[in-house]
Amino acid sequence: MAVTAQMVKELREKTGAGMMDCKKALTETNGDMEKAIDYLREKGIAKAAKKADRIAAEGLTSVLVEGNKAVIVEVNSETDFVAKNEKFKEVIATLEKHLLATNPASVEEALSSELNGSSVEEYINSAIATIGEKISLRRFEIVEKGDNAAFGSYLHMGGRIGVLAVLEGTTDEAAAKDIAMHVAAVNPKYISRDQVGEEEVAREREVLTQQALNEGKPENIVAKMVEGRLSKYFEDICLNDQSFVKDPDQKVGKYAASKGATVASFVRYEVGEGMEKREDNFAEEVMSQVKK
Repeated sequence: MAVTAQMVKELREKTGAGMMDCKKALTETNGDMEKAIDYLREKGIAKAAKKADRIAAEGLTSVLVEGNKAVIVEVNSETDFVAKNEKFKEVIATLEKHLLATNPASVEEALSSELNGSSVEEYINSAIATIGEKISLRRFEIVEKGDNAAFGSYLHMGGRIGVLAVLEGTTDEAAAKDIAMHVAAVNPKYISRDQVGEEEVAREREVLTQQALNEGKPENIVAKMVEGRLSKYFEDICLNDQSFVKDPDQKVGKYAASKGATVASFVRYEVGEGMEKREDNFAEEVMSQVKK
């Protein structure tokens, strides 16, 4: 497979490695991005596989809690200017109330549901006509809890990042919010180690083993080193194993336990994550259109 400049650029953004190292890694792995990341890590060139896509889309996340039900939602706009518009915020408030009331299973079902005599899609189109910019309901998740549980919600940077967490075994909303704040800051992938798939663990162990061997470590101590590094890997991705942001001497799991609780779930949305970023020449394209 031919290695393109775009592939090299993407790998460089994901790993922070040099351009020539990225090109070599892609060549050695026949253009496989995941294997190229592993190759760079094994060589010690990339410290970690940073796979989160660059943020491009604008908009806001929001959380609404009503009793034992809550919803977290992301609504996108084209510009940050519109995301700060009060009308845009009114649209979000209307949508999240409607989502909690109707409990749709998907975005498609939500868009076709009835809202004030018309569909949600028609409501959004009407808002687009008023605001003058494309708006879209990108995603949402409705979460329910029991009576002996607490919702923790947190919005960072006015809604650029939104988190909805559930703490089971306590009604302490302040503690649940602290957990949500930690999730916003650290972005764990899982709650606990037992949620990490066997395939992911095996892959990480293989990368760490090759990394240690490439460092020239004796084979008789490599296995012990790998298990130590694997434990550090779990600390990076598992919420319960992470140092609590408000008290780094304490793990999040221990903090929850001190409240007589466990973290049951969390949802973290970051505006635009996973969406294609605008090219660097976006501003030039806009200017060329304006001049026509």
